[in-house]
Amino acid sequence: MSSGFSGGVPDFFSAGRRSTVMPTNMNSGYDTRLNPQLQFSFRSPLSGILPDPDAQIHRTDLIGKRSLAEFQQQQQNQQGLGFYLRNVKPRPNYQHASPISPLSPVDFSSVPSTSPEVSSGSSVSNSVNSRYGLPILQQHRPQSLTLSNRNVNNVSTRISLPNLAVLQNKGFASPGVSLSGPGLQVSAEESEKNMMNHRLQELEKELLGDEEDGEAISVVTNSEWSETIQSLMGPTQKPISPSPTSSSSSCSSTSASPALPCPKQTLIDAAVAISEGKPEAAAELLTRLQQVANAGGASEQRLASYMVSALNSRVNPTEHPPPVSELYGKEHAASTQMLYDVSPCFKLGFMAANLAILEATLEQGYDKIHVLDFDIGQGGQYVHLLHALAAKKKKLDNKPFATLRITTFTDFAAAGEEKLKIVGEGLKALANRIGVSLNFHVRNFNVSDLTHEKLEVQSTEALAVNFAFKLYKMPDESVTTENLRDELLRRVKGLSPTVMTVVEQEMNTNTAPLIPRVRETYEYYGALFDSLDATVSRESPERVRIESGLGRKIGNSVACEGRDRVERCEVFGKWRARMSMAGFNPRAMSQPAAESLRSKLNSGTRGNPGFTVNEESGGICFGWMGRTLTVASAWC
Repeated sequence: MSSGFSGGVPDFFSAGRRSTVMPTNMNSGYDTRLNPQLQFSFRSPLSGILPDPDAQIHRTDLIGKRSLAEFQQQQQNQQGLGFYLRNVKPRPNYQHASPISPLSPVDFSSVPSTSPEVSSGSSVSNSVNSRYGLPILQQHRPQSLTLSNRNVNNVSTRISLPNLAVLQNKGFASPGVSLSGPGLQVSAEESEKNMMNHRLQELEKELLGDEEDGEAISVVTNSEWSETIQSLMGPTQKPISPSPTSSSSSCSSTSASPALPCPKQTLIDAAVAISEGKPEAAAELLTRLQQVANAGGASEQRLASYMVSALNSRVNPTEHPPPVSELYGKEHAASTQMLYDVSPCFKLGFMAANLAILEATLEQGYDKIHVLDFDIGQGGQYVHLLHALAAKKKKLDNKPFATLRITTFTDFAAAGEEKLKIVGEGLKALANRIGVSLNFHVRNFNVSDLTHEKLEVQSTEALAVNFAFKLYKMPDESVTTENLRDELLRRVKGLSPTVMTVVEQEMNTNTAPLIPRVRETYEYYGALFDSLDATVSRESPERVRIESGLGRKIGNSVACEGRDRVERCEVFGKWRARMSMAGFNPRAMSQPAAESLRSKLNSGTRGNPGFTVNEESGGICFGWMGRTLTVASAWC
């Protein structure tokens, strides 16, 4: 930033702040009544102004400290005045010795390659106090400043501008500039100079310091000056520009216009209000959040819409009934199958389970596979398994690799017996077309009936038990003393299966209280909604149905408790603990199988780097942008 004067005068800010040691001679401008121990150096807030030839000193009694009204009156009389006006108040008996500004009290009085006299003069001309923000625009025509008869703690002072002729003689002022004023004497001892600099700071504190008043700068007349002053005052004073878009992890706001609420934090605040028994406060927060919630907007807006609906059901279940029976309806089953078909994280989870079944069959040397599936849905998983068996058959010169038998149960599935039979007929048609032998059976009995005899399990069969997105729906010990979740696992272990496969969502919402459950739900489904943007267009009717189904799952997880809450997902670490307690051991997937899944992921998503496949703790993890969404594992 240039000072605007030609010659050797240092720039307004680049030259730094310098302290001037005032003369110790009492005849040079100080009142003789001043105690020698209180003789302070003084930095004029208007120093650094070099008058031009047309601007001679006309008055020497200009008062340096004025009220706000006096500053404004002078501004009207002088054109081009560029002060930062500040209403300052005297503060009696200031006892602290802290610096006069947030900047460190460093002595800048000495300048290389200049004499002490030059240093003294230039320091006066550049000693603008950055804390009080008194920049002067280049077009201002300055006058000399004299502080006289101002009593500070009953001390009379008279301070004049230094002799600026020294600057001109040493090359620090433009030629032709008329300089006048009393001369300045500079002490030769460096220690005395430092002591006087410190006293100058204390005096200026007494004269202008109002740090405790908390008053702000009144006007900003120039953006360039404003930026410089803001940078010197510290980063906390710098205005924060708003972010053009909001994200799930951060929100921005400005004082100029009220910012829209941050969805994640507002939802958590609403959950806190609900937990504390403050439904009115929660309802107010949710009403504010409606500003950003939009079922047809961006992924974050759509998610916020479903989360607001879920918490509204929590606050007022009568007016906003939470989804319970809807989770067993035909539309929900259809939307869930669509999710499995379009999301690589779910689709590859099914494929990983199938590969684990095939690997276990090969290792044990079986030519028959008997699969027990407790929630077959629409049978999409076995379409892939049938094609995998057909591919094995071709590699064996059309010799049958293995026959497949599937047994499913009505008591564990959302669909009735007739619907399950329709699914079986479709799978049989596909098996006949590709040359694979398939038997399909639907049984209706309780968990206690899981025995080899009732299931007609043969010793020549590889028994595989498949739990794909099923166990999380089973109530555990936190819901009922029956603990159907662990009971089912123990019953299955009693069958001594060749392999058991488990595919689950990686989300901790089973026993979590409401507040962490809301946070976990928001983060998990936020990643899932974003991942859908990479696979299906926003305007697709299929996408609308998928997200409607996810909205029902969100509503049930957040708004419901007890047996009504069907959505009770757990993270893989907890599933491993449950498997261990039931007597199962992890069965690692082979490296070729893992590479096959990565290859399918890259081909199915066209190499989208957002989707990931990782092997962790015996499971295959599928995720989006670092967030694991599903985990497939095998047990024996």
